[in-house]
Amino acid sequence: MSITAQSANEPAAMKKLDVVTYGEAMTMFVAAETGDLAKAKNFIKRAAGAELNVATGLARLGFQVGWMSRVGKDSFGRYVLETLANEGIDSDAVTIDERYPTAFQLKSRNDDGSDPEIEYFRKGSAASHLSVADYRPEYFKAARHLHLSGVAPAISESSLELAFHIATEMRAAGKSITFDPNLRPTLWRSRELMVDRLNALASYADWVLPGLEEGRILTGLTTPREIADFYLARGALGVIIKLGSSGAYLRTAEQEATVPAPLVTNVVDTVGAGDGFAVGVISALLDGHEPRLAVERGNQIGAMAIQVIGDSEGLPTREQLNQ
Repeated sequence: MSITAQSANEPAAMKKLDVVTYGEAMTMFVAAETGDLAKAKNFIKRAAGAELNVATGLARLGFQVGWMSRVGKDSFGRYVLETLANEGIDSDAVTIDERYPTAFQLKSRNDDGSDPEIEYFRKGSAASHLSVADYRPEYFKAARHLHLSGVAPAISESSLELAFHIATEMRAAGKSITFDPNLRPTLWRSRELMVDRLNALASYADWVLPGLEEGRILTGLTTPREIADFYLARGALGVIIKLGSSGAYLRTAEQEATVPAPLVTNVVDTVGAGDGFAVGVISALLDGHEPRLAVERGNQIGAMAIQVIGDSEGLPTREQLNQ
């Protein structure tokens, strides 16, 4: 696939994007020392967000990626915009909100593979005020693929409405869609609402990418095959279920396989592994590879992501991927 460089000043209607997504980016402060977050005195600043991680990974692989959001007119917002520019992610659809702030989070440093402690400060953020009014059809429809996660729809009612609007519009325009449920139960009013809305959103996707436990929560079913069949029956072309160190389960109407993951002996930070997996799957499908090879690449990039500290630091360039 040939990627053509485009001017940052080119009008959005003229841009041709490979992938577009939307979500909330937060400034993240990662403790410099391991241990209890309360005792940390020094922090390293990063940008974080599930959809932003995927956008970053795809941009590093050479794809033209657009990301839509709202950030505050504050230093955190400027930092997010600088991060987008440094990663080569198009930010023409990002609104600078003068009323509401950019969210941030604190994250403990764990280098033993255990889940870090994370504290979020996002209530009332600029991104939580995303709504259908932010949707720009000419921008989204310039892309050939849409990636959605379950995080952005969870941050507010208006953002949930926006997710369905985008999915409906892109589906009608014949664009391909991936959906990673990326469950955040604490952001929803109830588990029942989360299950209902995310399953409804998944019905717009060509590819659904849950983790095994996420699939069990969303479907009430147990095995990867049962979970996959649940989404295939609702219109998905394929379902890929992440199985952690066991790899991933692939099911389409034509094939079924469990694809093993690379052996990783130095698991450092598991946050961002699922986003890395999505990067691998989406990039391979856009490259024209068949689904099993897409799952193999998802496993490969997911394995790379968990071997370094940080949500996106382990996401490779094209050259690093091919080494």
